[in-house]
Amino acid sequence: MDISVLHNSILFKGFDDTEISELMKALNAAEKKYKKGTMIFSSGEITDKLCFVTAGGVTIESNDMWGNRTILNLVGKGQFFAESYALLPDVPMLVDVCAAEDCTVVFLSMKSLADLNDTIRARLLANLLTITTRKNLHLSSRSFHTAPRQVRGRIMAYLNTVSVQKHSREFDIPFDRQQLADYLNVERSVLSNELSKMQRDGLIRCRKNHFEII
Repeated sequence: MDISVLHNSILFKGFDDTEISELMKALNAAEKKYKKGTMIFSSGEITDKLCFVTAGGVTIESNDMWGNRTILNLVGKGQFFAESYALLPDVPMLVDVCAAEDCTVVFLSMKSLADLNDTIRARLLANLLTITTRKNLHLSSRSFHTAPRQVRGRIMAYLNTVSVQKHSREFDIPFDRQQLADYLNVERSVLSNELSKMQRDGLIRCRKNHFEII
């Protein structure tokens, strides 16, 4: 297990490598590797595991019975998922978690939190609060991205957010074309067509996941 990746994460902010190693043991850390497309969690499952991506990435998805997929988030290396469900282990998951590419995930048992000393537990929970707060802000942002009725409005809302976050008008996004369509809740062909129109209209330049707002 690569401690350096854990050391740079929000959850272990303020902890040294020795403390992190001890926490890995105390929280019964288990590392698993997944191939692209593998389902890690399915809607309806219950878990007490906080999950940390140490390589690759996973998508948080909503899949209905008709086969429609909506991507809610893309979780990459150094990021967490399932933290809310891990702290509320009686609540079934309302989302699916799928390997967006070959990935490695570390599972941490939140049942073991009670066994930690008060100081360590308080520090860990404070960092967890930061993680959940950031996730809530991300979900709020997504509601702004999907609120416009027109596809162009959704694209512009999303690109504007990324531009602000990157402090640049030129940037890469974490989604491929299909993932972006699923995130914005539009058909891929419609998205591609609108992106082409926006380029012709002189609003953007784009190639694959690289964008420039003109």
